[in-house]
Amino acid sequence: MLIPLVAMQFSTEVNWSVFDFVVAGGLLFGAGLTFVLIARKWNNTAYRLGVGVAVAAGLLLVWANLAVGLVGSEDNPANLLYGGVLAVALIGAFAARFRPAGMSRAMFGAGLTYVLVTAIALFVWKPTGAAAEPSVHLLNVLVANGVFAALWVVAGLLFRRAGATANRQLA
Repeated sequence: MLIPLVAMQFSTEVNWSVFDFVVAGGLLFGAGLTFVLIARKWNNTAYRLGVGVAVAAGLLLVWANLAVGLVGSEDNPANLLYGGVLAVALIGAFAARFRPAGMSRAMFGAGLTYVLVTAIALFVWKPTGAAAEPSVHLLNVLVANGVFAALWVVAGLLFRRAGATANRQLA
């Protein structure tokens, strides 16, 4: 949070309000707290890495969506669809009771949801009027959203590995 504060002293392009700093602080605190509460459930490196990647993916999803939007600008209503990705990840994690195998399926589901939401936002739902984006660079949007979707898949793979490791230890 010091980066925008310092940048504001030297550039007029960075213009954060007090509310922006409060939201950023809340997001960072919430992500850290979420990591600590979930990661301590299993004493497994792969599980903890999976939690870290999943929490980072969620944090980056919300942060990027608030800052610049994932499809077009932050004013594009199609960006609200990405809340479904967080819903799939959270509901899946709670339904799995944070066990590795279920967490793996939840993260793969979030990755698939991310891809579907991106496809809907880009190709199915075309906003009109003031929300229409005349110059969305399709390749940039696809690559950026591909990276975000890949984070959810990596988290799923880490949880799968954590489950396999736990099963070997029980056998």
